[in-house]
Amino acid sequence: MSTPHNAAKIGDIAKYVIMPGDPLRAEYIANTFLENVVQFNNVRGMKGFTGTYKGKPVSVMGSGMGMPSMGIYSYELFKFYGVEQIVRVGSCGGAKADLDLYTVILSEASYSESSYMEMMSEISQKFTYPSKELNEEILAAAKKLKINMVVGKTSSGDVFYKEDFTKTLKVFEENDILAAEMEATALFHNANVLGKKAACILTVSDNIILKQETTAEERQNAFTQMMEIALEIA
Repeated sequence: MSTPHNAAKIGDIAKYVIMPGDPLRAEYIANTFLENVVQFNNVRGMKGFTGTYKGKPVSVMGSGMGMPSMGIYSYELFKFYGVEQIVRVGSCGGAKADLDLYTVILSEASYSESSYMEMMSEISQKFTYPSKELNEEILAAAKKLKINMVVGKTSSGDVFYKEDFTKTLKVFEENDILAAEMEATALFHNANVLGKKAACILTVSDNIILKQETTAEERQNAFTQMMEIALEIA
């Protein structure tokens, strides 16, 4: 079958999916790390690939930016294509002054600045959670690969360009938020609703407090650690 957003047929997509926001990063992961790669989707330019990593089937697909986009693609993968686990790998803005650029973060909870959960399931709550089991596997993989990883709460927002961060930073401080991104809440909620597993590994691309940021080239070269961790648990 196919959906309005995915041309794949049943069986084209592995049970385990790595999901960066950028479809070009999905292509990079597939071409750099996977063998026997086959592209299963390019509808709307949202590239998806399936291959093998150390003999195990793995798919990688872009989610696009923001919770509405992540909500669509992850829901379809879980609901219609039999995907059991999705690990998001993405960039984030550090919300602590002592959080260095390139730090790898594992989200233990996602604070929502959105109405996604309420609009989808009539659930009014601020936090949603990843799979504890999947997070444990990720931590074990990071340890095996000797990659330092910080575990903490993250926040998912709908707005990238905010004119005033004062209120946001206050909320972050009150809830001990490590970093901000834009997709994890939708991914975690979809997984929880559908009885699946999801996790989110992030790399700090900029620091909101210190106003530091990396270049596009630096992000490409330095963001491979989170990819390696996600691949290791396949």
